[in-house]
Amino acid sequence: MSLTVKERMQAALTDAMRSRDEVALSALRQALSEVAVAETAGAEQVVLSDAEVLAVLAVEVRKHHETAEAFVTAGRPEKTERERAEAAVLEAYLPAALSEAELDDIIAAEIAAAAADGATGMKAMGKVVSAVRAKAGATADGAAIANKVKAALSS
Repeated sequence: MSLTVKERMQAALTDAMRSRDEVALSALRQALSEVAVAETAGAEQVVLSDAEVLAVLAVEVRKHHETAEAFVTAGRPEKTERERAEAAVLEAYLPAALSEAELDDIIAAEIAAAAADGATGMKAMGKVVSAVRAKAGATADGAAIANKVKAALSS
């Protein structure tokens, strides 16, 4: 039986402790902490599915990239490198991102489907964005999807 994403991360955490890899150790501890918070949020504790764990990881990767950009503007290159390295550790657990062409194809198909249902122009944006996000999963950035859909609908 194959390991879940969370189990793979826990095994990697143990390996990082043994090899004294501070970057991987920090990134994995933070990510596993966020997974634990997500599991205990709400009325009762739940075990997250792989898809839900990947969604938490995607948020963590985005946070690391945003923090790295903040350090760039603040002139802190040593902190920038560490944040990017931690993001790279977590990105290894995420599925491959969709290419621009694949994302454009999904958007075009969903715009055509919305038009077939009678929704055209900017009125179709919500429906198209939600359909594209469902097909793209956690592999695409929601803001990028919304911007591409808006550009496609307005042209």
